[in-house]
Amino acid sequence: MTSTRCLRAARALCMAAAAVCASAAGGRAQSLLDRPPNLSGGWVGSGGQLYFNFLHRFTTSGAPERKVSNVPTFTVAVGLPYRTLVGMEYATNSNLAPRYPNEWEFFARHALFQQDRGAPFDLGGEVAYNLAAKGVDGELTVARRQGPLRLIAAGRVLSDPFHAGERRFAVAGGGTLRISRYFALAGDVASLVDRSDAEKVAWSAGVHLAIPGTPHTLSIHTANTNAYTLQGLSRGESTRRYGFEFTIPLTLNRWFGRAAHEAAAPPSAPAAPPQPDAAAVPSNGRVVKAGMRNLAFVPGRIEIEAGTTVEWTNNDPLQHSVTADNGSFDSGLIGSGNTWRHTFTSPGTYAFHCTPHPFMKGTVVVK
Repeated sequence: MTSTRCLRAARALCMAAAAVCASAAGGRAQSLLDRPPNLSGGWVGSGGQLYFNFLHRFTTSGAPERKVSNVPTFTVAVGLPYRTLVGMEYATNSNLAPRYPNEWEFFARHALFQQDRGAPFDLGGEVAYNLAAKGVDGELTVARRQGPLRLIAAGRVLSDPFHAGERRFAVAGGGTLRISRYFALAGDVASLVDRSDAEKVAWSAGVHLAIPGTPHTLSIHTANTNAYTLQGLSRGESTRRYGFEFTIPLTLNRWFGRAAHEAAAPPSAPAAPPQPDAAAVPSNGRVVKAGMRNLAFVPGRIEIEAGTTVEWTNNDPLQHSVTADNGSFDSGLIGSGNTWRHTFTSPGTYAFHCTPHPFMKGTVVVK
């Protein structure tokens, strides 16, 4: 397949995925604070978001040239409904296969279980086709968060780019340690199971940052791997590379969903002024915790009994609000790390949104 055909396929993939997910509900967006440089951690993004990540790793030749060489990998992916992510990795300076520097990997990833949805751990699977290796690769990822620590383990099945039809296996492990809301330490190792003497253990280590006031995250790290594909992340080299990764999530619902939001039915009740925090102890003694994370309400739908208080915590670096569509309650702007409560005393269905980010929507059902 030529580069032109690859580009056409990539464009078609992105356009089709964008059309499907334009009306999808929000889920979980990406944060490099949740994964180390060489592991995906089972991340599947949010429905209705397009992701563009660029990863650059550099090497320097010896004297007298001291030439700096760049090994970039570009990720373009889109979040679909049902905790699914599809996309591609494109490395422009890969050394996986001889005379094949442009390494393409098209992938689909699905999260079977997610810890923030009530599961005891995260479990995800990925299937990918690598054009340089001319074969299908796969990965199964298990992860668990315990306080500030998130541990990740992965098993990979790889096609062999040098011996057609021969399968190889790799294992990987790593994690992140949250130091603060905006700062984490990360690292990982990986190895081919039947690694030869000439093949090295793959590794990476870095400092990961969330940029305050934005949905972007940045990784500054060192590694001995080349391209950010399942093949590239499983094969270590003797060369140490220094580099960075920057994430750019683009929320399609910000544009596609706005018209629907503006055309919503008029308020069924008179608007009320912004409320301060509700009473600390609700009438039935129940408090349900919820929040905002990566430009989405988590969970998006809450079912409670009358008299229950819902407590929203803003886990994003951005300001958000919890504003009823009918104007019956409004938190005002909630700063990063802050909490707001509201007690629901009457049965009914209460749709709400975030005023600065109207594509963020949720529902409280009071029985």
